[in-house]
Amino acid sequence: MASPPLVGREPPAAMLCAMNASPRHEKVDEIMERAETALRRSQWFEAERLAHRAMELARSQEDFALLARVALPLQEARRQRIQEAIGNKKITILQSDITEDMPLKPGCYLVQPPAVGADARRLRLAALRREIPIAILCREPLSRMKLCPIVAIGQMTVRARIDPPKDWEKPDHKWFVGAMEALGDAAIEMLDTGLELDRQIDFLLGALDAVPDHEKLHQALAAVCKEASKGFVRSTTASELEAELEAAIEDPEIAAELGEPAAKKRRGDAED
Repeated sequence: MASPPLVGREPPAAMLCAMNASPRHEKVDEIMERAETALRRSQWFEAERLAHRAMELARSQEDFALLARVALPLQEARRQRIQEAIGNKKITILQSDITEDMPLKPGCYLVQPPAVGADARRLRLAALRREIPIAILCREPLSRMKLCPIVAIGQMTVRARIDPPKDWEKPDHKWFVGAMEALGDAAIEMLDTGLELDRQIDFLLGALDAVPDHEKLHQALAAVCKEASKGFVRSTTASELEAELEAAIEDPEIAAELGEPAAKKRRGDAED
């Protein structure tokens, strides 16, 4: 996807070296050192796999500062991969017989009915496994407003409605790249900034699972992670609900509906 040059931006290697060296970060540091090596060798797929794994570990540790730093090298690996894909301006339209082992060449692929977003996702993941740089987009039939719906499927569904290409049968490269950008922009617009910061982070991670080739999504994730790393207060709604459920189980009638054997065990423990 088209993006501004790296002028004025911290180079990937420097970003990778910024990892915290505390014992808590040791495993992520090791992974990111390998990712740095892969980036230096232009091994974009390997760098992406490693950085994505580091991102998962950072989120599981709820280390939001670390997650913010990992997001940017991941963005860089994906940027380089997608640049290789869209460098070939030929657009291949797929609408049937889409399989994970079908012949693929680097380039742009447009999936359309009767194929759907799930087909596009399977093909994208297969290309990643096979280390073939492709840019893939799924479009749906024109809406009543004569707009072209584009969709991405992942942990969440992202959909945008954009102007159709001038030639529906032969979309041009500029339209294709613009459509990819619009899809990621739509995901960012879906973010509810009123949510707690950790829930915003999880939303953006889900959006990236559906639209991984959008640079601004990575930047939005890094920004929210940096904010979360400063500290925030979580809502007590979930714990309050758990407390209410705990109290309800003590009621024999409600406990019977929820599962009487467990309720009997609780009462037996209390009597002891």
